[in-house]
Amino acid sequence: MQTKLHRFLLLAAVASIATPAMAQIPTRSLPAPKPASTPTMPTQTPPQNVPAATPVSTATADPALPSVAPAGYRIGADDVIEVDVLGQSDFKTRARVRSDGTVTLPYLGNVPVVGETAVSLADKLGAQLRAGGYYAKPIVSVEILGFVSNYVIVLGEVGSSGLQPIDRGYRLSEIIARAGGMKPSAGESVTLTHPDGTTEKLDFEKLASGGPSDDPVVKAGDKIFVPTAERFYIYGQVNAPGVYAIRSDMTLRRALGQGGGLTASGSLKKVKVSRNGEERKMNLDELLQPGDVIVVGERAF
Repeated sequence: MQTKLHRFLLLAAVASIATPAMAQIPTRSLPAPKPASTPTMPTQTPPQNVPAATPVSTATADPALPSVAPAGYRIGADDVIEVDVLGQSDFKTRARVRSDGTVTLPYLGNVPVVGETAVSLADKLGAQLRAGGYYAKPIVSVEILGFVSNYVIVLGEVGSSGLQPIDRGYRLSEIIARAGGMKPSAGESVTLTHPDGTTEKLDFEKLASGGPSDDPVVKAGDKIFVPTAERFYIYGQVNAPGVYAIRSDMTLRRALGQGGGLTASGSLKKVKVSRNGEERKMNLDELLQPGDVIVVGERAF
């Protein structure tokens, strides 16, 4: 009995010693392998307020000029031209014609260009490049980018006032037609002013229907002015009172017709005309003058 008790106590002692010892042994597990790090590029924020790229143009266009020079336009001083040889980017040149009528081009130096058209200058330069041995078969192109030397100015009562480039001798009526013709509000005469200051006053009806002597040829630098027609005023007992253009043959009778005629209560005996602030009686076939004011009175019943 004592032997069994002694054996039980011995086993209990061993168990009490083993448990704390095992408690001191940590349970360790291997750490999970870290995934391979992948290098990441920093996120780039697109720059703000950066305008999109636009083509760069070295030519400045004059808004008063048409965008394309007419065929046959002859180059003059201060015009801007661009010369190019097909496939030869080193030759391409844009230049303003100097006051002496020349431009400087690669290989050729100073070349006179005044009086040439785009086509004739291209042929001329091609011949010079072949003769000089620079290119065997050059294909030359010439473009007139800015033309300020050969034009006339059209102002006043026309469809489209502004600068009209000329590439040949145009008659005055042709230039007015190119400018859109005369407006209904235009007067009957056209004033042509030359660069030296001299002027001509021309009747438009003769320009349109007369011979060559009535329709002069304009030259570069000429200024054409189409004035507004002189006016008369009509009020009172007429069907269409208002302001009307006065023509050279405008009589009082025609002016009443222009105003739509008299109303049912209007009276020819009470037609008065005010001229320069003075009231006057006029014969129906008497000519009006610019600024006349016609008043038609009412008949007595």
